[in-house]
Amino acid sequence: MVTTPTPTSVTQNLPSPYLTGAFTALGERLLPLLATSAAIPTTTYAQQVAPETALQQQARGMSGGLGDYQQYLNQAEQYSGPQAYQQFMSPYQQQVIDTTLTEFDRQKQMALAQQQAQAVAGGAFGGAREGVQRAEYGAQTLQDRAALQAQLLQQGFGQAQQAAQTAFQQQSGLASLQPQLLGSQIGALSALGQQQQSQQQAILDAQAAAAKEAAFEPYTRYGLVGQQLTGLAGGYPTQVQTFNPIQPASTMQSLFGTLSGLGGLAGKVLGKGGIFG
Repeated sequence: MVTTPTPTSVTQNLPSPYLTGAFTALGERLLPLLATSAAIPTTTYAQQVAPETALQQQARGMSGGLGDYQQYLNQAEQYSGPQAYQQFMSPYQQQVIDTTLTEFDRQKQMALAQQQAQAVAGGAFGGAREGVQRAEYGAQTLQDRAALQAQLLQQGFGQAQQAAQTAFQQQSGLASLQPQLLGSQIGALSALGQQQQSQQQAILDAQAAAAKEAAFEPYTRYGLVGQQLTGLAGGYPTQVQTFNPIQPASTMQSLFGTLSGLGGLAGKVLGKGGIFG
């Protein structure tokens, strides 16, 4: 049978003793981090969302008022239509008309009296010609009086109609202006609230990042140390260690050893100091 020769010595290239101690110390620090009880507390740096600010809540609450323009439209409808002018007619218009017509009648009576006086002076009073003139004057007076009254009524109607139209335009303008103004206010509040929320979100993100960095600090620190030691390993000289491995005894060597042991034991028994000595 062919036997493989057993080497008489073994040579090993080992790291520098300084690095060996450093790697051993690093391993002792890392082992506790691998235990289940040393799990990283992820809840300490969980992502959080900044809540809605008070300004944003106020803006959202005001958004319900964007439909309030309907009240202005309803009011505007009261100022439109053929009868809308009536509510703007002056309560003193009839008094103005009556006063104006009374003054008109007085002036006409004075003019008629003057005309009659002229007829008397000319000897024509009571004649046919004077009668015709008086009739014409009366008809013209009635016509002028009716025209004046119509003019006054038309003037009052026009003023009332203009007032109704102005009121309609004002209410319609308010109906369109109200949501614009409210929308601008809501937009301003929302923008300010968004700025506050963004600032609060930045604070929460910074706090989460700091907590995460603190939780990973041992791993980061030991990882950097490991990288440095790995880099240094190539720059430190290694140590060479040579030793002789223990040779396993052969069968014959075991037999001779046993016999030698027995012989020695027999000598001690039979020799001086033995049981037979």
